[in-house]
Amino acid sequence: MEKEKLARINYLANKSKTEPLTDAEKAEQAELRREYIAEIRASFGAMLDNTVIQYPDGSRENVKDRNKK
Repeated sequence: MEKEKLARINYLANKSKTEPLTDAEKAEQAELRREYIAEIRASFGAMLDNTVIQYPDGSRENVKDRNKK
């Protein structure tokens, strides 16, 4: 996510602690949070696609293959 968007998320979060947000700011905050969470989920999914489980017997299994069972 772009640094400007992360800065805006943090600004709105800090502002909401000291004063109420306008309806437009609340909507913007919700949209930015949705984008942020979508990127986190995509990143986590990519990480799991590259994760391998190694069993004590030495065999290995990809996590993405394990989820298909």
